[in-house]
Amino acid sequence: MKAKVLAALAATMAVGATCAFAANPFVDVPTDSWAYKSVVELADSGIVQGVDGKYFEGNRNITRYEAAEMVAKAMAHMDRATVEQRALINKLADEYADELNNLGVRVSNLENKVGNIKFTGDARLRYRYQNDNKSKEDDNSWDYRIRLRGTAQVNDRVTATVGLSTDNQNFGANGQAHDGSNDVFADIINVDYAFGSNWKVSAGRTSAYILGGPRSYGYQYGDVFDRAQLQFNNGKFAVTGGYGKFKEGDIAGGLEKWDGEEVEMEGVKTAYGEVEGFFGNNTAVGVYYNNFVGGGNSAVEGGDFFADDLWGAYTSVNFGSKWNVLANYENVNFVNGEKNDNGDDNANVWIGRVTYGKTSMATPKSWDLWVEYLDAEEGAFLGGSTNSWRFGQMDNIKSWGAGIDYVFAKNAMFSVMQSFGSQTKDGPDSDPEEQTRAQFVFTF
Repeated sequence: MKAKVLAALAATMAVGATCAFAANPFVDVPTDSWAYKSVVELADSGIVQGVDGKYFEGNRNITRYEAAEMVAKAMAHMDRATVEQRALINKLADEYADELNNLGVRVSNLENKVGNIKFTGDARLRYRYQNDNKSKEDDNSWDYRIRLRGTAQVNDRVTATVGLSTDNQNFGANGQAHDGSNDVFADIINVDYAFGSNWKVSAGRTSAYILGGPRSYGYQYGDVFDRAQLQFNNGKFAVTGGYGKFKEGDIAGGLEKWDGEEVEMEGVKTAYGEVEGFFGNNTAVGVYYNNFVGGGNSAVEGGDFFADDLWGAYTSVNFGSKWNVLANYENVNFVNGEKNDNGDDNANVWIGRVTYGKTSMATPKSWDLWVEYLDAEEGAFLGGSTNSWRFGQMDNIKSWGAGIDYVFAKNAMFSVMQSFGSQTKDGPDSDPEEQTRAQFVFTF
């Protein structure tokens, strides 16, 4: 074990060294040893210190904590390393992640060093089926998506993140490899600036703006969003405010059919605010508000987005270590003069979900089961890219759903979701067909 770790660290060419060689620091490493050059370089960089300052003890196996100490010292010189050297040190840091975390504040300080760049990503293979939406000539039930993320710790206050996504790509029909829409786009271009001990400013593009925050259901939206945001969070209480524009779904704008002609629709923007409280056992409650502008706001202006504002509330309560109950309510107010088919100038949505179990991508064989209920009035859905697993009809509906998530290997999860008891809430339309979704998700 010692030889492997030292060989890897030696390959970094002693990134912290200020001179080519120092005097031989260890009496048990002769100058004609095959390891002499690497040992001297590592000692000169401060990565290895030996035993009692005199002996290297190259034949002794080291513990994982001793290896982690060496990796931590190499990480301290990341700002002088090349791209290849950083990649190697990061690989070692991933191998000894648990031991490095247990080193506490020392590793936390190292993570704030200039040049700390981390690359992550995920891949999803998804199947969705609903009889109403299926076409024998163009079956788009299967699709895939691949996303890459790079996060750089610019300094102890500034973090920059860039992400690329393929979006959802269909496999195509009639034997084609794809449907011709293979555009790769930037779904994250974001800078975070932390000041004080609890304040953070975020500016740029985020890949998942969720109305109500990440602990809510995300019925309305959970996709790409350009914004500027200020947040205070002390771990027990959080206040968030910002302004931005939706970038996916019908509310993002673009060319749409209107009276038989293509019309350039204005995208929807929103000013938003949220107040949350956090309690023991990961329990949270929150209230939020969105004020919408743009999108036409009425048929008279050539648009079909009628929401004026929205307010909502959620609570997420954990019971023990395995049970969670989520309740989410939202009310959408329409612009002056607009009403839904029932003659109402607003629409409500109620969502409840109960989950048993807890999945972790880092924990093979972890799993959870959930059941949910959705009750949404006509006009309750904004027409965005929902964070829900559901698709197709999203309002004027009452529906149950259930699912299971299972991590079958580290960083690999399989999920199945199914609706049942779905009914059209009001009007003469027939009840919608039930929805089925299954997917594999891999993270790296």
